[in-house]
Amino acid sequence: MSLRWEISNKVQIVKGWVRQRFGRVTGNRRQQVAGKSDRVAGNLKQAGGKARDAFKR
Repeated sequence: MSLRWEISNKVQIVKGWVRQRFGRVTGNRRQQVAGKSDRVAGNLKQAGGKARDAFKR
């Protein structure tokens, strides 16, 4: 997995965390859910990349 993709996935995870916290503070349920989905998507992409690298070796 290239460094560019790793950074991109980490940014998506952090962005989701921020959106989720912002949604909690403001009481906006939609923001909370969107943040959670961003975090999950970033984690899945990261895990997929790691699995792909493991099978290449």
